[in-house]
Formats: sequence, structure tokens, C-alpha cells
Amino acid sequence: MPYRVIGDWGTSRLRLFRVEYDCIVARRVGPGIGTVGSEAEAAFAQTIAPWVADGPPQDIALCGMVGARDGWVEAPYATCPADRDIWRSAAVRFDWNGAPLAIMAGLACIGDDDIPDVMRGEEAQIFGAIALDPALGRGRHLIILPGTHSKWALVDDGRIVNFRTVPTGELFALLRDRSTLGPKDATGDAGQESAGFDEGLARAGDGRPLTSLFAARSMRLRAGRSADWALGYLSGLLIGGEIVETRALLSGGDGVTLVGDAGLADRYARALDAQGVAARRLDGDACALAGLGFTGEIAA
Repeated sequence: MPYRVIGDWGTSRLRLFRVEYDCIVARRVGPGIGTVGSEAEAAFAQTIAPWVADGPPQDIALCGMVGARDGWVEAPYATCPADRDIWRSAAVRFDWNGAPLAIMAGLACIGDDDIPDVMRGEEAQIFGAIALDPALGRGRHLIILPGTHSKWALVDDGRIVNFRTVPTGELFALLRDRSTLGPKDATGDAGQESAGFDEGLARAGDGRPLTSLFAARSMRLRAGRSADWALGYLSGLLIGGEIVETRALLSGGDGVTLVGDAGLADRYARALDAQGVAARRLDGDACALAGLGFTGEIAA
């Protein structure tokens, strides 16, 4: 049975999908590119081995950190503004055990404030979102990809013209796990966490995210707030601050679309709504697959 392989190889995991006649029939998971180092090719071969036993695939396409400088094979950055064709043409292509393999390029830009920025993997989701919803390929739109390093991309007639990375998720993890502001005794009280999130959003909306950070600790010591409240507060303050700051940098879009994990997208939608911005949502996995050329049926 002829088949293709498409995959997203990020820092924390490798995800491969076997495509037969425009249908995903199987998937495999392997180690992240950040854990395999110089053994990337061996890790890939081990992950794909059960499929290769049936014969080599017709072609393989991989996006994400696999193309980083410390990945498997470094792929270049295509310079914005870039449409899907420009991005695809910048891929590194070679033969791997009888199968044509493409490692997709990243994207690079320089903001209006002269700060350079880069992305790897998110561009596949953005172009996939456009493939799934052609209306995003007409006019000017703001696409937000929440995550460890959130990406805000301005898309104009199907071209990514500019973007900005905000390390909100990384900052939250550092504050939660490695600072005096992050409580270590949270119990998982969703109501308390939600109340803290809303208060953090309100503080961020006032334009005071930095001077409000220490309240995650002081409100527990002096105002009776709980550990769960404090975690929600930190999350709301950081996400709200990200939205206030980045909207000012990337203005002019006709609409806002969130692409990513449903739970995190819910938080961002709530934070955007608090600032009077409505956002539609698209599934991040579906967009990544579409960016790599798959828009068919998922059977497995």
C-alpha cells in the first residue's frame, strides 16, 4: 500500500502520521528533538521503523525544531513577507533510505521596532489555518498561537508579513516553579484559580503587569488569598499583559483567530474578551497537518 509520512518534530516530542489515499491511518510518537541531540536520525529511524518494514514511503515532510541549528538538518529561515509557496520552496530536501524527505523552513522577520524574530513549526499551523479556512487568505488577519513561546502573526492576503514572539508560557513556568511568587501548595481548586485569573486580567488591563506581579505573594500573606488563586492570578496577569502589549505592536487585522491547544486557547479567548476582542478558534493539530499538505480524513 503506497503511503506518505508527515510529521511535527518539536523540542519535546516527535509525532509522525501515515497517510494512505488522503487518509491518516496510523501515527507514531518518538522523543523530542531536544533530547536526542546528534542521534536525531537514529531516533527518527527507530520511530518510523514499523512502517518502513512495509517499504519506503513515497515522501516524508517534517516541520518544527527538527530544522533548527541543533536539530537533525538545519533548514533556513524564509524571510517575511512569505506565502506558503515561498515557505515550501525554502525547505531542505534530500533522500533518506530511498524516500524523498523535506525538512520545512522556519520564518524570520524584523518588526517595526527593529527587533528580529523567528519561528519554527508555527508557520505550518498558520498556513494550515489558511488552507482550512480560505477566508483567512483574503484581507488582513491576526493569528495568535498560544504556547511556551506565543506567536502573534499578521497575515495579509495569505502572506505572513510580520510576527512577534512572547515567551509567556516560559515566564509562567519559571515564576510558578522557581520563584518566591509561585506557590507550591496549590490544591487544584478551579473556582479559586478562576477568580485569580480574572483579577490578574484586570490588573493587566490597567497597564500594570510588572508592578502587580508581587501581589501573587503579598495577597496570600496579607489578604487571605489561596495558592490556587495565586497561580490563576499569575496566569491572568501574564496573558493579559501579553495581549495589551502585542495588540499595540500588531494592529490592523480584520479579525483574531486562535490556533492551538483547546484549553490554552480558552484562556486566551477569555483574556481577549475581557479586553473587548472576540476570537474564533481552530485546532492546532488539524492546522499543523493541513500546513504539511493534509486536509483529508483521520481514521486513526
